[in-house]
Amino acid sequence: MRFPEFLKKNGTIGFVAPSFGCNIEPYKTSFNHALEKFHDMGYQTMLGPNCFEGSGIGISNTPEKCAAELNKMYLSDEADALISCGGGELMCEILDNVDFDAINAAKPKWYMGYSDNTNFTFLLTTICDVASIYGPCAGTFGMEPWDESIEDCFSLFTGKKMMMQSYPLWEKEGLRDEEHPLEPYNLTEQSLVRGFLTQKDHTGEVQAFETEGTIKFKGRLIGGCMDCLVNLTGTKFDQVKSFNERYKEDGIIWYLESCDLNVFGIRRAIWQMIHAGWFEHVKGFLIGRPLHFGEEMIGLDQYHAVIDLLKEYQVPVLMDLDIGHLAPMMTLINGSTASVCAENGKVKINMELV
Repeated sequence: MRFPEFLKKNGTIGFVAPSFGCNIEPYKTSFNHALEKFHDMGYQTMLGPNCFEGSGIGISNTPEKCAAELNKMYLSDEADALISCGGGELMCEILDNVDFDAINAAKPKWYMGYSDNTNFTFLLTTICDVASIYGPCAGTFGMEPWDESIEDCFSLFTGKKMMMQSYPLWEKEGLRDEEHPLEPYNLTEQSLVRGFLTQKDHTGEVQAFETEGTIKFKGRLIGGCMDCLVNLTGTKFDQVKSFNERYKEDGIIWYLESCDLNVFGIRRAIWQMIHAGWFEHVKGFLIGRPLHFGEEMIGLDQYHAVIDLLKEYQVPVLMDLDIGHLAPMMTLINGSTASVCAENGKVKINMELV
């Protein structure tokens, strides 16, 4: 695993829009304010040509132009690290034009984004053995004031913090809109990490049970948004089996979260990844709060959608973590070696670049 250099003082942050650009409100104002904040902190910025574009379908521009921007900015010596402008819907369509061979041969560079950006954060690590960052997109840094999770994120981005922990409250309904583009998170809900272990009953069948006891495990961290991951499964970009083999001695920790998937969509995604062999050598699962939090359909909820299938691996499963689409989110490094400790409804994830 290759780890890029963290952003240095007065370094240059590059911004790209391989998914949505910041062409409409509240994203345009919040992104511009984020740029002002970075400049005030002493950093330089470099913008790709699509950052304020909105002419594409589900992404900022045509797939070819989005890929060209990403290739150029990643390979450029001018930008020290990259942050994506936003998530979106069809970033997968740029992948045929992403030059993974050139990226693999280049000096590694941090790339940060989440949601649709899974299409690059996940592949950068599984294909190129380059660590990447699953964290907030550019406009989020425009909020006033910065949430604790954003402070933590930028501390990680600059190499000053490698341990993330769950936050006390989360946002069920955000207040940021066109008229309030810089609004901070609306933190109203109590956070509670739920831990599940397994054991065999008298018939030999594996059963999952919830525990309030301490749960610890360690392994190589990988994951992202399930909406995107299941779309990559089985394609030519799916090199997870070889990734798992390279790091089988470490074991793998999967973190997973979802956006548009309802509880049945989540269960189908888990089923598909299982049958693609993705969870070989797994040591544990970190499951973020789904955007469809609290949803129940025909007897299925967000917990059974996951636990009923993952219990066969007989490893810990932690659920309702601060990962993904319901803020705040812990910033995670794909490819890092993570030590996880959950107790008293909270979790700590300590990441090492080894």
